Amino acid sequence: MAAFACSAICLTLMQAPHDLSFLAWIAWVPFMLACGPEQRTRPLLVAAYMVGLVYWLCNLYWLWQVTAPGYVIFSMIFGIYWPLLALAVQFVRRKGWPLFVAAPVIFVGAEAWQGYLFTGFQWYFLGHSQYAHLQLIQISDVFGALGVSALIAIINGFVADSVFAFRKKTLFRYVHLAGLSIACFLLVLVWSYGGRRLAESRTLETEGPLLGSVQPNVPTSVKEEISNGPQILNNLIADSEQCVKAGAALVAWPETMVLAPMNQGYIDYLESDAPAIRYQRQIMEHAKDRAYILFGAPGADVGIRQGEYDVTNQYNSAFLYQPDGTEAAKRYDKMHLVPFGEYVPFSKTAPWIYRAIMWLTPYDYDYNLTAGTEHTLFSMRSGDKTYAFAVLICYEDTDATVTRKHVVQAGQKRADWLVNLSNDGWYVRYKDGKVLPSVELAQRTAISVFRAIENRVSILRSVNTGISCLIEPTGHIRDGYRAGTLPPEAMERQGVAGWFVDAIPIDSRVTFFGRHGRWLDIVLGIGLAIILGLAVRNYLGRIYSKENQI
Repeated sequence: MAAFACSAICLTLMQAPHDLSFLAWIAWVPFMLACGPEQRTRPLLVAAYMVGLVYWLCNLYWLWQVTAPGYVIFSMIFGIYWPLLALAVQFVRRKGWPLFVAAPVIFVGAEAWQGYLFTGFQWYFLGHSQYAHLQLIQISDVFGALGVSALIAIINGFVADSVFAFRKKTLFRYVHLAGLSIACFLLVLVWSYGGRRLAESRTLETEGPLLGSVQPNVPTSVKEEISNGPQILNNLIADSEQCVKAGAALVAWPETMVLAPMNQGYIDYLESDAPAIRYQRQIMEHAKDRAYILFGAPGADVGIRQGEYDVTNQYNSAFLYQPDGTEAAKRYDKMHLVPFGEYVPFSKTAPWIYRAIMWLTPYDYDYNLTAGTEHTLFSMRSGDKTYAFAVLICYEDTDATVTRKHVVQAGQKRADWLVNLSNDGWYVRYKDGKVLPSVELAQRTAISVFRAIENRVSILRSVNTGISCLIEPTGHIRDGYRAGTLPPEAMERQGVAGWFVDAIPIDSRVTFFGRHGRWLDIVLGIGLAIILGLAVRNYLGRIYSKENQI
């Protein structure tokens, strides 16, 4: 169990805001050392699950105040990966297969499954820890983020192989030397590829229009009070006005900071003094003859329920108001909803679980949202050019598939840039009048880096409580700006309010990943499934054999 705990500590620290990313290259080594062929399998799996459960409980602590049931259930489910990994590693070691080959299939294959199952949770991957090492992670435009994870896993496997070879005094046998050669060759190849891509980007990127980003600093406990809606909107407009004065052609506000459904299909049913109508009028007056205003707010469908007009579907939406004082014809409805946070599973498959979870939530109303279905593309004019952009709401910037389909369709690049509207006020604490950020803010910003590289697209982030920033197509998180009041260093923009304006880089390249998607995820996911199938058959066979001997 101590070796499992050592891996858990390394995996936790490698994702910390301070740079301990080097730990990723050895993080799984203690785990592999612990899964010896001589170990009894059942106690090994129990120990792996207990440590895995604690690992997720510690690392998802920021979910507690959003959804306590979801936090516990998430941790219990993801903890199951650890005994499965232990079973796979022990099987491989019993077969004598080289770990530098098996490790990327096992550990990164698990990341692939984690990114698909239960709507996907693409978090705490090995590769994410390397977000600041730009030359190393440029291979993401071919392999996705899991390509970086696979490289790190290969080195982990080679280090584990080296420990075993040292113990057996076989360091200089051809199998180990072959592993060393392959590991060195891959590192040189990846480093060279990254250098070429970075140099190429400097000549291929063009400068787009000036964009503005507004960052409020409002904890959700304050935002959820409807009476605060007018003041929050006034503050947004005040900072947005500064962005416009600094030359911004478009200004982005965070997710759900306008506290009323803002789609016309809902507003048409309201009385003239309703808050949503006042908000609409106020934002349109701000946008008219100034700039495009992109903001997050609820969306709502109105229909007949039990013979009366009622809201039939609710959405987490993005709206665009135009300089001519009108609302754009399209809106974007968030497609990847967060389980337990934006909807509660089991409503049809296990209603009793659903009712229990709803009873445990802090809300006294049905907060289930409806997922959007359209990869909406917005357009805007600046000078004599027309640009197209798409929106990612909140957690969607961790979803490689949604992001890719926003940017590329039918092999053609359709979006010049992406805008991420988020409300990370859910993941902060409010104490003595100050907002205290959690590690979630920095970790999700780091994950966004890979979405930029995978698609060679800039991402403008507007995030309540932070981190609002501009990420270039190379994955570089840009410090500084043309004008603004936020801290110059991007990763320091946590728990503060302000705004910034900067020119957004545009990259016309369509990447291999953009055309073909998460192909490596599929390969490694299938590989892990095969190894686990063989491992389970082997384990059951040994149990059957012992029972027959008795």
